[in-house]
Amino acid sequence: MADRTVTIASAHGLHARPASLFVQAVTATGLTVELTKGDKKINAASILGVISLGIEHGDEVTLHTEGDNAEAALDDLAAFLGTDHDA
Repeated sequence: MADRTVTIASAHGLHARPASLFVQAVTATGLTVELTKGDKKINAASILGVISLGIEHGDEVTLHTEGDNAEAALDDLAAFLGTDHDA
């Protein structure tokens, strides 16, 4: 079991384009990843789920997964969310 809490770096949050790229990165891990903002938890491989969280610049979110390479996968996903994709 692995968790990462990340502050969103993208200047305009996870709108459609960075959300789509994030979902692709989650899917590429081959793991089931949960994304939590506040009291809402969704499957991070769902573009509708990610967008429904309304994630803005500076929001804190938590990633959670289990399985082989969970730590490395969350390191990569946390790095993605910690990068400004609107720059």
